[in-house]
Amino acid sequence: MFRSRSKEEKAPTGKVTADLSKQPRDPQAPKGRPTPKRSEAQSQRRRASSGAPLDRKEAVRRQREARRADLARQREALANGDERYLPVRDKGPVRRFVRDFVDSRFCVAEFFLPMAVIILILSVIQVPNIQTISLLLWLFVIVLIVVDSIGLAFRMRKQLNARFPDTPKRGAVAYGLMRTLQMRRLRLPKPQVKRGERP
Repeated sequence: MFRSRSKEEKAPTGKVTADLSKQPRDPQAPKGRPTPKRSEAQSQRRRASSGAPLDRKEAVRRQREARRADLARQREALANGDERYLPVRDKGPVRRFVRDFVDSRFCVAEFFLPMAVIILILSVIQVPNIQTISLLLWLFVIVLIVVDSIGLAFRMRKQLNARFPDTPKRGAVAYGLMRTLQMRRLRLPKPQVKRGERP
């Protein structure tokens, strides 16, 4: 009664289970997992139909890809001036006018970096007269940049008030002055007007 089964008796059960697995499952038989709640089933169906990510890793991967695509579009827009994909800081007709206004003229501030390099080289030379000249050049360049920037800001504000009387212009003049500090070929978005061309 309690004796163990022999190998011959155990073998047929394997065949029976294999045959049973091939047969269609009885709808009334238990399926081995709990039935999901209706709200869970509906949310799963909705996610599957809308293309939403099913897990956290997939969501992170999609966000990364979307961010990468946005950055690529922004880089392209900065190169060709496409308003649709520019960063928020550079969008709008006011900012575009300020960029064109700055790019259409020579500004002393855009030559600050090359002049600063020359003055630094002169200040390194251990000759008292040359070091004095470099110090005076520093003062001259700074005064020149300040005077030019004040004149540019005054003219820019006047043009903005004339062209965009009802549009908010907060930060537009500061945006233009920061652009003057960059060399023309390094400016982003790239200049869209030539020097001397009226914006």
